[in-house]
Amino acid sequence: MTRYARPNTLAEAVHLLAQGGGTLLAGGTDFYPALGDRPATGSVIDISRIREMKGVRVTAEEIRIGGLITWSELLASSLPRCYDALKSAAREIGGVQIQNRGTVAGNLCNASPAADSVPPLLVLDAEVELLSESGNRRMALAEFILGNRKTLRRQNEILTAVIVPRGLDEAKSVFLKLGARRYLVISIVMVAAAVKVNGGVVEEARVAVGACSAQAQRLRALEQSLTGAPARPGMGAMVRLEHLAPLSPIDDVRATASYRRDAALTLVARALDACVENS
Repeated sequence: MTRYARPNTLAEAVHLLAQGGGTLLAGGTDFYPALGDRPATGSVIDISRIREMKGVRVTAEEIRIGGLITWSELLASSLPRCYDALKSAAREIGGVQIQNRGTVAGNLCNASPAADSVPPLLVLDAEVELLSESGNRRMALAEFILGNRKTLRRQNEILTAVIVPRGLDEAKSVFLKLGARRYLVISIVMVAAAVKVNGGVVEEARVAVGACSAQAQRLRALEQSLTGAPARPGMGAMVRLEHLAPLSPIDDVRATASYRRDAALTLVARALDACVENS
């Protein structure tokens, strides 16, 4: 028998988790497909009504994205230029119906290696906020996701927000995705890049690749090599195979590991060129 609760506040929700735990339900776009033909069992805590977890708040130091913001709401939000990659990824998450229901927190907690939102959030140096009845904690998104369907979220915690420090606001960002078809497809490879240009040279570059490891990876060595380089078309030619060393692609039904590596090399170069186009 399923026990269902629908709290109106975060305090109520974390109290329910502390009392007996349960499965959190937000947009339901991962929850229901995972059930298949089986009925839901155990305790279900529907957090979709919690207004504290919705919307975007901007301060001089950071931008706070509520965990319950949907992809459609994110697309409609006024955000700095460096969020263009995240908005491009939002357009690739399922169809419009999924974008209207699926939430940022749900996508991150599901922790699929092919989660489209993760590479763009990694290049923004995003952090996540986790709340339980005993308090809250913040950590880098790169630390939060441990691997395929694994995170550091405890059973008594809710991912309440994604927090992005200000600093790259005017950087141009790009998201590129390779799939077996144009729409409604799980990524074979995806790349997010953000490049901040000052005086015609790269002041800062950030690059992340998804679907080529158990969790998306920043290419730190590549980022360092790009710093100080002329910001001009053809910059993508600086990418070398050794820059992809953090990746560990696998063979599966969508692509071979070698294909993923070759595709990642191409997409990273294209993303960087797009970031400095007309700069």
